[in-house]
Amino acid sequence: DYKLVVLGAGGVGKSSITVQFVQGVYIESYDPTIEDSYRKQIEVDGRPCDLEILDTAGVAQFTAMRELYIKSGKGFLLVYSVTDENSLKELLAIREQVLRIKDNKNVPMVLIGNKCDLINDRTLSPQDGINVSQKWGKVPFYETSARLKTNVEEAFIDVVRQIMKKESTTS
Repeated sequence: DYKLVVLGAGGVGKSSITVQFVQGVYIESYDPTIEDSYRKQIEVDGRPCDLEILDTAGVAQFTAMRELYIKSGKGFLLVYSVTDENSLKELLAIREQVLRIKDNKNVPMVLIGNKCDLINDRTLSPQDGINVSQKWGKVPFYETSARLKTNVEEAFIDVVRQIMKKESTTS
């Protein structure tokens, strides 16, 4: 089982990305999540993988729960919105928390700039995401759109590949 955890500030589209990946549908309305768990079976490089995806709360009052998710997660999708500069800043603290709890610099992870279809509302450029990704030691970076399905599957598969690679080198 590959346990993936989707982390990020409130309203950045964590649930939209997750539901788009798992069910292939786009959710229009915003309904703040406390915690949802999804399962999906996919094939990555010819290997069947059972994924458990934890869609977490972006809201600050649930940060105590976040610690439990991080402990149990194997791979992490750190999501911000390209329309919200603060959401990228919040990820810096979230990533620190992941590394601290995992006590490991080598944690399977991707950085996701979501809502890239909202061209007129964009306040962050792709370069902003690239800069953070490089500062983090070349964490793979994707700009996604849950609405248009852009790079959603690619981002999830990237994390799964990182977990596979890590497990094959440690076992």
